[in-house]
Formats: sequence, structure tokens, C-alpha cells
Amino acid sequence: MIDLLDYEFMRRALIAAVLVGLLTPVVGTYLVQRRLALLGDGIGHVALTGVALGLLTSTSPVITAAVVATLGAVLIELVRVRTRTSGDVALALLFYGGIAGGVLLIGLTPGASNATLVSYLFGSVSTVEESDLWVVGVLAAGVAAVVALFGRELFVLCQDEEVARAHGLPVRLLSVLLAVTAALTVVLAMRVVGVLMVSALMIVPVAAAQQLTKSFRVTMLLAVVIGLLSSVGGLTTSFYAELSPGATIVILALAVFGLAVTVGGVARRLSGRRSAATLRSAERVSADTMPQTDRGRVTP
Repeated sequence: MIDLLDYEFMRRALIAAVLVGLLTPVVGTYLVQRRLALLGDGIGHVALTGVALGLLTSTSPVITAAVVATLGAVLIELVRVRTRTSGDVALALLFYGGIAGGVLLIGLTPGASNATLVSYLFGSVSTVEESDLWVVGVLAAGVAAVVALFGRELFVLCQDEEVARAHGLPVRLLSVLLAVTAALTVVLAMRVVGVLMVSALMIVPVAAAQQLTKSFRVTMLLAVVIGLLSSVGGLTTSFYAELSPGATIVILALAVFGLAVTVGGVARRLSGRRSAATLRSAERVSADTMPQTDRGRVTP
């Protein structure tokens, strides 16, 4: 059998997949907790404009995508806070503006084709260059540093914004920091699963972990395990089965989610039955030990 590690491009792809699988569920856990699951989709569309800008100016598309996505993340927070526009409307503006800008700039780029656009929309790990890997590594280090330094503060923010404000935390700054971290995560995963499916790898492992756990920390750890297995397993499967890597990774993550829903449902039903049985047993013991009454008087 052909070993995928015999190919240099697959070795680079595996490194990228490991970084993506480890970090996207971490940021996704905070987004899900704060009910911003669609933020990754909106930023992904803005990142496409950054990719097109990089192709148009003959610079690194990953770097320009990181810059544009970061600016878009800050903009959405400003729009959401300083205007009467609600969060979902602000996300819709990102969706439409990002995809329109990307398609427009791609059309203006000499030599760019639909294949170029598709490779960024749906991912193309076979085209990951060593320079891209260095940029992805720097982005991954930045995301990990933010989570390590501000993880507790972001947790409080995501649990309850008013509680965070009462504790004296800089709520607005933390909100922008979370949005920027999500933007860098989107760019980090863009080369593996594409901008249209990157949000799935941020959200689906977290949703699967929530079916089996209740603790925030345990949910994050389990989501990281699911994300890593999905990204590496999907990439390996796509290599041997000659499938699209991004789509295979997302489908595998969805399969794990389906399994988690089934297992979690069975576990909850069994737990409910045990609780009901324990309650009935306690009621019987209580009834057996109560004194008997005769005409309103207690008898021994």
C-alpha cells in the first residue's frame, strides 16, 4: 500500500491538519458558549476577499486573508455595539459583502480561474506550500497564546456578559479579542477545509462533545480530540479514497456528531431510569419505616 508520508505535500498537509484539528474546536467552544456559532461563516466569507486581494497584488493570500479577516472581525463588533444593527444582521452583511468582494477581485486578477477560487472555497491541502505552513504555524501559535493568557476571562464573558462586567472585566475588549481570534482560526483552517466549511470544524466537534459532557473544560478537551481525529482521519481517508479532503473531514465530523447524539441519548435514558428506580426504592423504604396510624393516633 502507498504510504501517504512518502509524499512531501501530504506531510505538509498532515501538519496543517493537526494544527487545525487541535485549535479550531478550542475557539469554537467559546463561540458556541456565546451563541456565535455562525461567526466563523461570516469571517470565512470576508477571508475570501483577503485571498482575492492577495492574488490580485501577487502577495501571500494567507497573509492578506488574515489581515482582512481580522479587520472584518473588528468591524462586526463595532457594528453590533455602536449601531442598532443586531448580531445576525451584522453577520449577514459580512456574508454578502465578503463573498461579493472575493468574487469581484478574483475576476480582476490576471490569470486567476474558477479552479483558483474553488481551491480556497473548499480547501486544497495538496497546494499547501512550505511558506503557507510557516504562516499557519505563526497563526496557530497566536491563537494558542490568546487562549492560554485570556482563557478564564473569555469563559466568564461567554457565560454571562453582565457578570463579566460586574467583575470589572473589559467586556468590549474581550469581545473584539474573541472575534479576532476566531478570524485567525478561520484563516488557519482555510487551506485544509476551505472558507465555506471552516465553521463546521469549529462548531461540529463542540456540538458532538456537548452530547456527552456538561463541563466546559471537559467539553473543550473532548471537542479537541474529535476535531483532531476528524481532520487527520478525513485527510487520510481522502488520500486513499481520492476524495475531496475538506468535504471528507466535515462529513467525518458530522458522523461523529451523529454517533455522539445516539450514545448521549442512550446514556441519558439509562440515567433517567436509574434515577427513577432509586426514587421508587427510596419511597418504598420510607413507607416501610413510617409508623402505622389508627384513628389518627400513632401506634408503635
